[in-house]
Amino acid sequence: QVQLVESGGGLVQAGGSLRLSCTTSGINFSRNSMGWYRQAPGKQRELVAQIGSDGTTRYADSVKDRFRIDRDNAKSTVYLQMNSLKSEDTAVYYCRSIYVRIYWGQGTQVTVSS
Repeated sequence: QVQLVESGGGLVQAGGSLRLSCTTSGINFSRNSMGWYRQAPGKQRELVAQIGSDGTTRYADSVKDRFRIDRDNAKSTVYLQMNSLKSEDTAVYYCRSIYVRIYWGQGTQVTVSS
């Protein structure tokens, strides 16, 4: 059974930091490209950051220089370090894995108060 479980969300003041984790099971993690997406109320889900199986990273322009994605293959976990948070970062954050198939986590709420 495949599981992607996000954690680390919460309420933080603008300018603060949070670190999200996505722990996976049931997939060949090291072969998967992993991504963080977010969806704010009334908006489409968007890519935040992505890390390939080779460690190559890609970021949305809105989070470059503030967010960092990394992975620990030994723990089958991907992380999203979020710094200098802004109110517009408020959203539900989802973890996604893709190799042969695509899997999504259930999401974790991040709320940034101004």
